Amino acid sequence: FPRSEEAPAKKLRLSKPSKSAALHIDLCKATNSTDALQYLLHFARKPVEVESVEGVVRILLEHYYKETDNSVRLKIASLLGLLSKTQGFSPDCIVDDAINTLNNEKSHQVLAQLLDTLLVIGTQLPESPTVRQRLIEMACKHLSDTYFGVRNKCLKLLGCLGMADTPLTKDNDGPGASLGLLRDIQSIISDFFGDQDPRVRTAAIKAMLQLHERRIKIHEIIYDQACRLLSDDYEQVRSAAVQMVWVLSQLYPESIVPIPSSNEEIRLVDDAFGKISHMVSDGSWMVRVQAAKTLGSMLQVSHHFLEQTLDKKLMSDLRRKRTAHERAKELFTSGEFSSGRKWADDAPKEKLDTNTVNLIASGACGAFVHGLEDEMFEVRIAAVEALSQLARSSASFAEKCLDFLVDMFNDEIEEVRLQSIHVLREISTHITLREDQLDTVLAVLEDSSRDIREALHELICYTNVSTKECIQLALLELLKNLNKYPTDRNSVWKCLKFLGSRHPTLVLPLVPELLSTHPYFDTPEPDMDDPAYIAVLVLVFNAAKSCPTMPALFSDHTFRHYAYLRDSLSHLVPPLRLPGNGLDLVDSRCGSGSVESAQLFLQQSLNRVSTIQNLEAPGAQDLLNFTIRDLQRLGELQTELAGAADFCATYLRCQLLLMKALQEKLWNMAVPLCLKQNVTATAAAQQILEETYKLEFLYSGLESRQVATIHHVRLQAKALQLILTARTRQGLDPLISSCEKFLQDIESFQRLFVAELPHLQDSFVDKLLELMPRLSSCKPVEMVKILLATLRLSGLLQLRLPEQIHRATATIIEPTGESDNPLRFTTGLVVALDIDATLEHVQDPQNTVKVQVLYPDGQSHVIHPKPSDFRKPGPDRHRLITQVYLSHTAWTEPSQIEVRLLLAYSSSSTSLSSSSASKLGWSDSIDSLPPPEAAVEGTIPFSKPVKVYIMPKPARR
Repeated sequence: FPRSEEAPAKKLRLSKPSKSAALHIDLCKATNSTDALQYLLHFARKPVEVESVEGVVRILLEHYYKETDNSVRLKIASLLGLLSKTQGFSPDCIVDDAINTLNNEKSHQVLAQLLDTLLVIGTQLPESPTVRQRLIEMACKHLSDTYFGVRNKCLKLLGCLGMADTPLTKDNDGPGASLGLLRDIQSIISDFFGDQDPRVRTAAIKAMLQLHERRIKIHEIIYDQACRLLSDDYEQVRSAAVQMVWVLSQLYPESIVPIPSSNEEIRLVDDAFGKISHMVSDGSWMVRVQAAKTLGSMLQVSHHFLEQTLDKKLMSDLRRKRTAHERAKELFTSGEFSSGRKWADDAPKEKLDTNTVNLIASGACGAFVHGLEDEMFEVRIAAVEALSQLARSSASFAEKCLDFLVDMFNDEIEEVRLQSIHVLREISTHITLREDQLDTVLAVLEDSSRDIREALHELICYTNVSTKECIQLALLELLKNLNKYPTDRNSVWKCLKFLGSRHPTLVLPLVPELLSTHPYFDTPEPDMDDPAYIAVLVLVFNAAKSCPTMPALFSDHTFRHYAYLRDSLSHLVPPLRLPGNGLDLVDSRCGSGSVESAQLFLQQSLNRVSTIQNLEAPGAQDLLNFTIRDLQRLGELQTELAGAADFCATYLRCQLLLMKALQEKLWNMAVPLCLKQNVTATAAAQQILEETYKLEFLYSGLESRQVATIHHVRLQAKALQLILTARTRQGLDPLISSCEKFLQDIESFQRLFVAELPHLQDSFVDKLLELMPRLSSCKPVEMVKILLATLRLSGLLQLRLPEQIHRATATIIEPTGESDNPLRFTTGLVVALDIDATLEHVQDPQNTVKVQVLYPDGQSHVIHPKPSDFRKPGPDRHRLITQVYLSHTAWTEPSQIEVRLLLAYSSSSTSLSSSSASKLGWSDSIDSLPPPEAAVEGTIPFSKPVKVYIMPKPARR
């Protein structure tokens, strides 16, 4: 509901019929309760102004006292709560009436609704402790109600409004103070842990949890009661109790609690861990899921308790472990063997009853084994995630749970398999795979799901293996994968790159076999177009980087292949020093300190451009041209600075276009003599606008300062367009509307970037704002003259770079565009084309990335991929795997279509003003604002186009 303060004050006002009067008339017209209920339902759909709320509440309360039907009173109680939430309305004026209605109400359902309304009022008045105290007293008074709904609402109110650790009415000894109210809020709530109704027991635990969320420390004494609720008959109670036990284990982890039926003691966090582990075998799958998830966040638990969750055997037969000293002493006193003097001195010890001695709840023994073997896949996923969290904090536990996680790779549900692969990838720094484990892992490469295979490739990248046989096995399975699924090529190559660089000493003994070399026979040169041979070379070359003895085993052709791959697949093949065939193949790229020097060069280039004001037009244009060229080359050489260099080059290109368009000879000639130059200037203005949209939406990491600079250039381009319109178009009407629109653009710029205006001193927009009174009153022709003079006098605005700036890029992996075999399909039908692309630094790709298909006849189709077609393999990286459907009329011969990715954008310069206008609500003051500019929508191509051969055949008769 809108705030009245934000609307400007008016002296004269049209009186509207008040909402309260209209409601009163409606309720008086109602002949029965059904009609009254209909009027109330109809009224609830309309917004109510702040000033009318109190009057409406009075009318509702008046009708409430007269109404006998429970359903109408229930609706009125509900409306009171809704009206109390109105922004700008303080409900303290209706507290007394609400409490009064509560005291006189007999219906249980209406009572529950009234308590809900009181809770809303209490949360709207957080600064009023007296109101809060009264509401808590009302809740305590109705806690003895026989209806579960009323007790629930009372407990909820106590949880949301109860104070910390203070008796409820210790100070006042008036009539309201009774013995029950002199107790702590937590003890009152905990009394209802034993309520006969399970819904009330659940509400009591949730109220206690609400106190915890409000930073009120729960008393440790609650722990025993919460533990008893873990064996409740109802799943909602058990589920809430699991949460309660976890909260207490985080609050008092080091407290000591006794173990029932024994003289042992144990840390509270270990005891809670055992009890929650027991719940992983609960009868309800929802409780099992919650218990499994909760275990993952109990990182303070003792090590032996943690390891017990992976072992189904009871820990030490549930005895307390004796120290080595105690065992040695006993052995010394008795002698090593039985002497035979004592009767049955070597008989087996008595069998313990596992129900009586419960050092750790037997359910905790193998809790994760139970969780990972559960029939419900949700429980299995929760158990896998919990294992991940615990294994990340304990290297020894990570090693122990390795076998269990590897077993999950064979789960029948794809989601579970994928999750277990991701988890193993996260803990891979702690572990080394054995050969049998690696065998199980690699078997998943047969999976038909692309996501599973790629997740597994990612896992192998970060996995440590123990023997050269493991490397051989991994290579063999990856080559099989490459043969079966050729589209996995890039993923397999990347995987082998990391495998080689992590295990150089294990790859070394395999090199002669992998490269098929012989000590004294020449072997045939393999085919460089074979992806499998490239995969082997990627493995070997990455291992050779940290193994200087390996290049001695290479053949002559291997050195040539290295030089070829170093150029064609530089992201996969590292720079090596190879003394092969008299050549010293050293990578000539920059060293580690090159990023700093490149940043310095970038900054110097920008500083050099700032001196452009002092140069004549030809010299200034040359300087801009050379700087743009340098920045483009810098971006190609230094990938870390590619975004910043491209951004600066694009900005300077806009300035260069503007400078060329404002050349003196164009504006000194008569209009009919310079039509050709006018066309050039119009094209330049349009190109500047397009470039500014690229600057704004293609780069991430921009600050408000850079966005203001981009909008400033856009404003200059719009001014240029307006001047050209005045020179070429006939008629005054189009010119007047263009001038009005431009003035709106200046105002919206001022509103959007008011904080940045001090940084725009002596700029084009700064001069325009000074001339604003004159511009808004002068004729269009005069305005155009002022704009031209200002535009030609305004200098280059200095660009300041932010810390990090990245350009959104896309690379289409599939289709490759290399095939000469056309895709054949029948005219009128469709053929599916698989698209696989990687996206870098794209914000919200589900809404912005489109696929464009261009046909040879000029037709263009834009396809919106489904949100499920996007994956996120890493930060600032996305993967698009989708299908586009192609169709066309019959062709006489095959031809190429172009496939590219587009980035959609929507820009409205008055977006801020329109959002602030919406806050003004229903007032008439919105008329004084200019109408919002229609959002400029468009697309930017941000991937290289890929050409695909297709051939639509005529249908057979």
